[in-house]
Amino acid sequence: MSGYRWAVPDGPLGLKLSTKIVGALLGFLLLALLAIGSTLLLSWQLEGTGAAINDAGSLRMRTTQVALDLTHHVDGQLQAATVQTDLRNYDTILARLRHGDPARPLSLPEQRQVYAALSAVEQGWQLRLKPQADALLVAPSSEQPLLLSRYQVDASAFLPTIDHFVQLLEENNAHKTEYLRICQVLLATMAILGTVALIYLMVLIVLRPLDHIHQAIRRLAAGDYSATVPVETNDEFGQVGAGFNQMAKRLAEVHATLEERVQEKTASLEQKNRELALLLEIATFLNQAQTLEELCRGFLTRVVDNLGAAGGAVRLLDGEHELVYLVADAGLPETLLGGEQCLSYGDCFCSLNPESLHGRQMTLPDDSALPCKWEGFKVVSSFPIALQQRSIGLFNLHFREATVFTPQKTRLMETLGQHLASAIENQRLVDKERELAILEERNLMAQGLHDSIAQGLSFLNLQVQVLEQAVAADDGLLRDDTIALLRTGVQESYDDVRELLNNFRSRLSARLPQAVETVLDKFRRQTGLKVELQSEGLSRPLLPEQQLQLLFILQEALSNVRKHAQASQVLVRLDDSGEALTLTIMDDGIGFDAERMCERDDTHYGLAIMAERATRAGVTMRIDSEPGEGCCIRLSIARAQRQAA
Repeated sequence: MSGYRWAVPDGPLGLKLSTKIVGALLGFLLLALLAIGSTLLLSWQLEGTGAAINDAGSLRMRTTQVALDLTHHVDGQLQAATVQTDLRNYDTILARLRHGDPARPLSLPEQRQVYAALSAVEQGWQLRLKPQADALLVAPSSEQPLLLSRYQVDASAFLPTIDHFVQLLEENNAHKTEYLRICQVLLATMAILGTVALIYLMVLIVLRPLDHIHQAIRRLAAGDYSATVPVETNDEFGQVGAGFNQMAKRLAEVHATLEERVQEKTASLEQKNRELALLLEIATFLNQAQTLEELCRGFLTRVVDNLGAAGGAVRLLDGEHELVYLVADAGLPETLLGGEQCLSYGDCFCSLNPESLHGRQMTLPDDSALPCKWEGFKVVSSFPIALQQRSIGLFNLHFREATVFTPQKTRLMETLGQHLASAIENQRLVDKERELAILEERNLMAQGLHDSIAQGLSFLNLQVQVLEQAVAADDGLLRDDTIALLRTGVQESYDDVRELLNNFRSRLSARLPQAVETVLDKFRRQTGLKVELQSEGLSRPLLPEQQLQLLFILQEALSNVRKHAQASQVLVRLDDSGEALTLTIMDDGIGFDAERMCERDDTHYGLAIMAERATRAGVTMRIDSEPGEGCCIRLSIARAQRQAA
């Protein structure tokens, strides 16, 4: 890194940190083992030489002891076997000194003088003293004193040879003891020097780089982004230092552009907030009840104001004829709108095929012959109004200044188009639902008219024909009877019309029992019949559609009672205490054959209308009746079919 890279040595400091530490520790260990091994070897040699000095020193004592034993033997005080044992022990010690004894340990120094002295001792013993002792043990008693005297003289002369041998061993042992002290001093010195060297190495390869990094971190934390770490090695600390320097450089660059970045992020957040506010505003507006034109114009006005456009238009698709027609506009001159109320696909940029349209923008050149250019617009954009990959139109935005749509803004416009498409589709569904409801009510109205008014008019038509025949035949009795029938038929038709009007004018009460009581009260006033209402349980609210259909079925059932049952009283029971809501209508009239009546639906539309209403509201209807036994109609809504209002 330029500006703060130092030369990295190629020697030991250029090695990895682990290699340097392990190498230093292994070198110190080898030196320590070498020193310890030297002291152990000297100690072992000193121990062996000390054992040899003891055995060599015991030879002087044993030489004198043999002379004393021989004296006692000559005096008859000691057996020859004892003397022979001493002689064998003497030989054993000499052999041990010659060959050594690792078990004790015992060994002679590897010096020629020492072994020469040992050889002199061995020769003096083997060649002079021992033969004299052996000869004395087997000699006659008369010769033993002379041999003893000779042995004593030779033994006295032999003792200096032993002393010289012992002296050489002691001198060698003293030298080795001195060497041992020197090794111990060297070991202590090496320990001190090794510790100092290790401390220096730790400072050099660990503590100093750590201190450099620590100082640089403190400077960086204080806001000095020029802080760097000297990179003096290629080891791990060198890599950390290089990484720190790179990080510091990056932080300096980031800090230098921080304010600019904050401004960019702030501008981006403000833009997103404006987009979210626009989305929320338009979504709230689109959820309001209004006409299609109000919906599109309100949407367009808000988009135009938010984007600073000079104008815009919303056009919907007529896919069958490949046309787009204008629904709403904002800010566009009348001269431009005059010829663009309805356009074919591709007539201009504003009428591109919505099915293949994605957000597009066109900058009008100065020499353009398009009408938009004549009106002073420089940029025209088109965005689809689509829902679930299905386009229903497009909307255009016109700008008098140069404008560029970023991908983010294009996605926002397409999202707004989807919201508008959803609102338009929802409005269309509501309109279709309203239209279907009107058609269904018209169908039910037609069925009611056919079941009541049409039949009454058909009857009156027949009676008019009979009346004409009676007048032509001058049959006064038939004429009077026919007039009476006509009067009765007109009154029944009038009553049917009033009943239908009452049904159409029915209003839903807050609760079903009150609504049922209102229907029964009207029926009492119309017929004068005794009507009783029994209610059990706390009736919970129903959906308006369910409650309305129950009331229509109740009114139709009461109408049948009035017209056909010849009943004297009616019982209505409302039970909402179990698993289902039950509405039962019973009368004591003449009754009918329910099975045969169902087979004659072509002439009794009232039952068919009641069944159709029950199916629509999810109501189960059951009719029980026998001739002369009255009629019972039971309506029930199970809990699974019931929804609280």
